[in-house]
Amino acid sequence: MTAARATWPRPAADALAARRVLVVGDVMLDRYWHGAVDRISPEAPVPVVRVNREEERLGGAANVALNVRALGTGTTLLTVVGDDEPARRLRALLEAQDVRAVLGADPQLRTIVKLRVIGRQQQLVRIDFESQPTHEVLAQLLDDFERELPGHDAVLFSDYGKGGLAHVGRMIAMARAAGKPVLVDPKGSDYSRYAGANLITPNRAELAQVVGSWSSEQELRESAAALRQRLGLAALLLTRSEEGMTLFGDDGEHHVDADAREVFDVTGAGDTVIATMAALMAAGLPARDAMPWANRAGGIVVGRFGTASVGYGELFA
Repeated sequence: MTAARATWPRPAADALAARRVLVVGDVMLDRYWHGAVDRISPEAPVPVVRVNREEERLGGAANVALNVRALGTGTTLLTVVGDDEPARRLRALLEAQDVRAVLGADPQLRTIVKLRVIGRQQQLVRIDFESQPTHEVLAQLLDDFERELPGHDAVLFSDYGKGGLAHVGRMIAMARAAGKPVLVDPKGSDYSRYAGANLITPNRAELAQVVGSWSSEQELRESAAALRQRLGLAALLLTRSEEGMTLFGDDGEHHVDADAREVFDVTGAGDTVIATMAALMAAGLPARDAMPWANRAGGIVVGRFGTASVGYGELFA
C-alpha cells in the first residue's frame, strides 16, 4: 500500500455489512462461447469457431448488484425480466451470489441476452436478444420500488437504455423524499430524467453527448457546473479512462489518476465504479472519500476478462 492510500478513509467490513443498497435498472444475461479458431469458412470469409466451453455471467444492473454484494453490503436488485429460460438462469445466478432479487415477470418480454463468441482470446462477434417491457410491468416495478425503498440505505439506478427505467424521475423523487442518497449510471442525451440525484457517473463520451465536447479543463469545469445547477445534482463523477476520475461537487473539484496497471477488458468497469461508490456512501463515506476506492476497484476489474467484481479484502488490501 502506498503512503497516500494508507491515509484514505475506509469503512470497516461490519459497517458495509450493516447497510443495504437497492439497485434498479436493466438486467441482462451475458453468455460467452469460447472456442478454437483453426480455419476460415468456405461459405464466407469468416472464421469458424469450434466451441469448447460455455460460460454465463450476470450483466447490466445484475452485474452492478453483484459488485455491491461482493463488498459485503446487503443488496436488492429490482428489475423486470421475461418468463423464459434466460430469466430462470438470471434468478439462479443471483441466488448463488446471495443477491436478493425482486424480478417483475412480463410474459411478452424477451429477457436480454448478450452472446459473445470468443476465439483466440478476443471477441469475434456479439449477438443481442432483447425487447422492450410493457407499460403494465413497469407500473408494477414502481409499486415494488415504493415498497422496497424504506429497507435500504442508498439507491442505485443502472440505466442501459433498455426501457426498464421509464419511471426513474418519480423513483428519484421518492428516494430523495425518504432521505436516501441516489446514484445514477446514466444513458442517452437527456439527463433531465435524473434531476435531483446525489451523484451521476458518466464517462467522457456520455458526458460529451449531453454538454458537448470541451477543449480545456476550464471548459469542462464550466460545463459540469452548468449541468449540475440545471439538474440540481449534488455531484458529478466523470470517469476518464486512462485519465482517472474527476468529481465535481459543492465542495469543489477532486481528481484521482487512473489506477489500472494493465488494461485487458473494460467491460463492466463502470458497473464496478458506481457499485463501489454506492456501497461506501451507504456506509457513510462522502463521495470525495469513496472516489479513490472506486477508482481502485475499476482499475482491478479492467485487468480481467469480461464482467468482474472486487471483494472487500482485495479492494482494501
